[in-house]
Amino acid sequence: MMRLMDATLVVGVKIDNVAEWCRVNGVNPRTFYRHRARVLAEGGWRERSRRPRSSPGATPAVVVAEVLRLRRELAPDAGADSIGPELAALARARDWAGAGLRVPSRATINRILDRAGLLEKNPAKRPRSSWRSFGFARPRDCYQIDGTEHTLADGTIVVAIDVLDDCSRVWVASHVAPGETIEAALAAMDAAAADWGLPALVLADNGTAFAHPHRCQDKTLTSHFSRTLATGGTRVIHSSPYHPQTCGKCERLHGTATKLLTHFYPEPPASIAELQTRLDTVRAHYNTLRRHSSIGRIPPQQAWQAAPAHGGPHDLPRQTDATVHVLTVLTNGTVTLGNHTLSIGRAHTGTTVTLLRNGDHVTAYTPHGEPLGHLVLNPDRRYQGQLHQLPAA
Repeated sequence: MMRLMDATLVVGVKIDNVAEWCRVNGVNPRTFYRHRARVLAEGGWRERSRRPRSSPGATPAVVVAEVLRLRRELAPDAGADSIGPELAALARARDWAGAGLRVPSRATINRILDRAGLLEKNPAKRPRSSWRSFGFARPRDCYQIDGTEHTLADGTIVVAIDVLDDCSRVWVASHVAPGETIEAALAAMDAAAADWGLPALVLADNGTAFAHPHRCQDKTLTSHFSRTLATGGTRVIHSSPYHPQTCGKCERLHGTATKLLTHFYPEPPASIAELQTRLDTVRAHYNTLRRHSSIGRIPPQQAWQAAPAHGGPHDLPRQTDATVHVLTVLTNGTVTLGNHTLSIGRAHTGTTVTLLRNGDHVTAYTPHGEPLGHLVLNPDRRYQGQLHQLPAA
């Protein structure tokens, strides 16, 4: 009835008996007289802002202005993950703490961008928290390699072979060629080795540039790409077919490279040489200036230089994090974990067990989560013997 009352007052309907009108329409007389006074004073009825007179917890205007400025200057990588560290450096330089100012959180930065209409929302995107990230412990333990297509100004489709360090996320090389061939892949690896060194492993998909065309029928077949790298001590490993997430870091790099190219060079390149020059330029920006959220929001080159040790062909990758392995017990009561054979027991033949490996320590569990036993792997032996029937450490 509040809308009826306000409309009645605005129209100027004469009400002789206010008490009776309020009783019939279910309105408190005090509310009626208060609204009538407001209509007479303001000449009409309009909604007033419900914003509080003061908001002590609101982000100060100077901080909001800096967030919006950094959004413009850091483009195209101008999300909250990039703005936050830059804002923290600015706060230290200008002594925000002495002025009573604080660096806003990631969520607050996103709210500021949202209010300004600058936040790109993608509700269909899978939440980042649902992914589990895997990475090698040291730079040069493993490079990922993959090709992606680019279009020249005349419509010609060419391919850029990108090589990425798995640990530090350094974009070690990008080689443009007319197609994704073995020669182009080797040229990309030569460029990577010249600037950053050869890795112990190279992770690639099952494309014919990296894998033998008949590898799906016979896993023992090796490609010219694999054999060539093996001469320098580098071993090539392949992702599972139709599972691009295994090479996800390099797949994600393709999207970032395209975004950087579009930002710095709106017009398509006229030739392969011009595209190569552009990729070299954005690669330097990516490695030295762009903050990467997966490595502590620092540039990849800084992560490479800060690493206490680096891998290579003569220093195999080290296992430093826990891994989960779901295996089926063979008829002889054993399972194979990497190069090691563990005895679970013939009583479990044909059942599925889960092995949790943390460094050299392995714990076996039933499908219901009950521990079967544990042991410490001996790197000098293939057969590790039976599990110790003790509580898992």
